Amino acid sequence: MKYIAAVLFLGIICQTVSAQRKTENLVIVTLDGMRWQEVFKGADSAIIVNKKFTGDSESVIKKFWSNDIHERRKKLFPFLWTTIESEGQLYGNRIKDCYVNNANPYWFSYPGYNEIFTGYPDTAVNSNDTIRNKNVNVLEFINKQKGYAGKVAAFATWDCFPYILNKWRSNIYVNAGVDSLQFNAPEFSLLNDLQFLSAKPVDVRLDVNTYLAGKTYLKTYRPKVLYIAFDETDDFAHAGMYDQYLKSAHAGDAMIADLWKTLQSMPEYKDKTTLIITCDHGRGDANKNEWTSHGEKIADAGQIWIAAIGPDIKHRGEVAGGDTLFQAQLATTFAALLGFDFKPDHPVMKPIDQITSK
Repeated sequence: MKYIAAVLFLGIICQTVSAQRKTENLVIVTLDGMRWQEVFKGADSAIIVNKKFTGDSESVIKKFWSNDIHERRKKLFPFLWTTIESEGQLYGNRIKDCYVNNANPYWFSYPGYNEIFTGYPDTAVNSNDTIRNKNVNVLEFINKQKGYAGKVAAFATWDCFPYILNKWRSNIYVNAGVDSLQFNAPEFSLLNDLQFLSAKPVDVRLDVNTYLAGKTYLKTYRPKVLYIAFDETDDFAHAGMYDQYLKSAHAGDAMIADLWKTLQSMPEYKDKTTLIITCDHGRGDANKNEWTSHGEKIADAGQIWIAAIGPDIKHRGEVAGGDTLFQAQLATTFAALLGFDFKPDHPVMKPIDQITSK
């Protein structure tokens, strides 16, 4: 009888804890190859005056520079340094001894995204080739949970995402690259025209087209989990175009702000949605000429960052100190925010307590 009473008591506790969690929806945004240095310090003074990387230094300085580091980063990322700083959490400022790292040893995109969504820094995932990922990801796990089937979707600029998320096995909706939007609503027809007729500064779909597709899908089909993956920051960095890298980062912040505003305007999402923002890898910094690059031979390229805001996220602002966090913790964190325990066949790391704790 004591055992039965204890089980019942624990059941009541679990139900109470579950009932206290307000997050019913999850939105994830990634900025490909976005350095923590710009996120926490703003535009780099050495790179913006280097004509090799910044063609019009004067206009970039006017738009993004301030001698005050706090004002400088706010110029570049106003949403991160107003709304999220005042209501959420930001991790990864190594100046303040807050460390967030890749656990995989490769420090480039496919291994990074695999780590984010499977929680497993699999050393067999070691290229950007279009290979169907054998590792189960947290989005497909969530898609199998009661009330979430068919309510998980991903919109990505990079055309490798159908393989990273293995859409053939996972059965989640993945729209990536130049995929057409095959929906009946007239808004999608206009978006198809925009993405196919727009000039492309880099050889991928524009991030704004990816965003508008995801936003329109959100408003039309009301997913419970939405992932939006931007890519331009990485493309412009590889091209050595620091001015365009900054402009794309700034535009990404504006789109995230618009997304959060949209979520808060819809009853299904207002005060019921958690937003996580992160990146797949870092890039060079110790050698300023290596800011364009990443990979295991580039110092600093395994250094990343995380931002979080939502009804269950305690306000911590810019976090200083603490244990080192790893990208591999994000998959279990995503699940935990929705009240699930992600335990696939492969190893995973524990959720990030600071984000998931009530």
